[in-house]
Amino acid sequence: MNVSDILFAVAIVSVLWGVASAVLIAEALRKRGVKVNWVFLRFLILSKYLGQYRDITRQETGRSGPLFYSYVVAMNLALVTAIAGIILRAI
Repeated sequence: MNVSDILFAVAIVSVLWGVASAVLIAEALRKRGVKVNWVFLRFLILSKYLGQYRDITRQETGRSGPLFYSYVVAMNLALVTAIAGIILRAI
């Protein structure tokens, strides 16, 4: 197993972490009275639900909720490790 395979594995785990965070964000919004379209969650998480979650938690606590950072970190980690894995595989 080489380094690029390890980076791809980290990217896959990060994507799964991000998906779990997205579902938890949608559920948190649903509990707060926001109607969530589960069919299009994949497309609406970035354009609609992530911002709504951040705004609602800021109003409640004065800070963005932990799921906001969980999703952002997971997706950025997936992107960086996937790109690094592609670059290392090409070398």
